Amino acid sequence: MISLQANDFELFELAQQFAQDRALLDERWKALQRQAHPDRFAAQGAAAQRLAMQWSVRINEAYQRLKDPIKRAAYLCELQGAAVEAENNMAMPAAFLMQQMAWREALEDTDQVSDLHALADEVAAERKRAQLSLAQLLDVDRDPQTAVGQVRALMFIERFAHEVDAKLDKLSA
Repeated sequence: MISLQANDFELFELAQQFAQDRALLDERWKALQRQAHPDRFAAQGAAAQRLAMQWSVRINEAYQRLKDPIKRAAYLCELQGAAVEAENNMAMPAAFLMQQMAWREALEDTDQVSDLHALADEVAAERKRAQLSLAQLLDVDRDPQTAVGQVRALMFIERFAHEVDAKLDKLSA
């Protein structure tokens, strides 16, 4: 089996890139989980079962990172020496901040479900654009320094999308 120190992409035998095939990722996760399931090691004693449990935890952590576009992009940046450090640095370009302010205003000012759906569609389009930009920056340009800013932007977008969804849920209830 691969080393516990292998990076997530090595563990899953995937190319170290942002663009990933989710079906392939899911398939590899299931195969790894079958290999490492503690029940397979029951006859080998407690130590073997503990090791299998460690593997299972490691596989699940890697899967959670790889399946989430934000976590995957941040991880790729870190692997390439550019930590996102979102908790310490959320500096964003002025144009992006202006867009965020406009979105927040729109969210606060409307109680119309149709307007909220339109806002949700706009945010989804921006999320898609940010993900495409990350694929370009990480997979083609190999520019993790610039990608860090795009990861932070995607974090903002994702958080705002959840707020829009929450308000939609509230109004639809």
